[in-house]
Amino acid sequence: MILTVTPNPSLDRTYEVPSLGCGEVLRASGERVDPGGKGVNISRAIAAAGGRTTAILPLGGAPGALIAELLGARGVDVTAVSIAGQTRSNIAVAEPDGTLTKINAPGPELTPEESALLLETVRACSGGADWIACGGSLPRGLRPDWYAELVARAHPAGARVALDASGPALLAALPARPDVIKPNLSELAAATGRPLVTLADAVKAAEELRSRGAGAVLASLGADGRLLVSAEGTFQGTAPVTAVRGDAGADAAALAGFLLAGGSGPAALTSALAHAAAAARLPAAAMPTPADLHPDEVRVTEDLPLDLLLTTT
Repeated sequence: MILTVTPNPSLDRTYEVPSLGCGEVLRASGERVDPGGKGVNISRAIAAAGGRTTAILPLGGAPGALIAELLGARGVDVTAVSIAGQTRSNIAVAEPDGTLTKINAPGPELTPEESALLLETVRACSGGADWIACGGSLPRGLRPDWYAELVARAHPAGARVALDASGPALLAALPARPDVIKPNLSELAAATGRPLVTLADAVKAAEELRSRGAGAVLASLGADGRLLVSAEGTFQGTAPVTAVRGDAGADAAALAGFLLAGGSGPAALTSALAHAAAAARLPAAAMPTPADLHPDEVRVTEDLPLDLLLTTT
């Protein structure tokens, strides 16, 4: 069982257009509505892959009710914490070449009582979970150390925590010792305060975050694949994607694949890469099923090309 926690979930409406032009009237060729947020997307990816998952969410208003309904239809159990504010709604515009333009609303402000209830709900549900995957922006009303407190409450119940956060929230969580963190290249650079030009730079940055408390670092390197730095060793892997339709769900799918494969070692990295590549081949916000996965195309190595110049675009 994998629990997910999304402090600032969203209702995401995506429009497919031939091209995006400012100031123009556009006619969409397709439209979809999905429940969104990092933890929510991880739950969706787990359910699509046939795993068991429960999403813990603060939900309010009509958008919150629709999120719960949509997740239930996708095989995700929902444990909702009712809030007075209305859950945010986001808009995305997808172009045929995979370009995705997003407008994210700020979301509601949680009261101290709602924040405390959300943490207590996570603690109460932790006992039956193998992993808790949490992430995304913190809504107004939650302090930067909110994820640190979540980790501190989950560990005594025996649950391992995977965190996909950035900025002050990530740095504040490190002393609580999350079991896995999942930064992208820019987030990894920001967390260590220096540019990352080569793969060796990225490895050194990941090792620094491990020394500050992270159990393992699963880093997205964009076009250069993914990097895993952990107690089991340091590994880098790639998976070919010949036609990118939408990579919005790739990171969530990667973490889902990683956790479904045990959350450690090269086999889990292989699973992460296979899930991410499959998500990139699907329309925006769609999550891969087992039939979409091609782990035989993944390449993982311990013999890292440390002088590799990282792609930063």
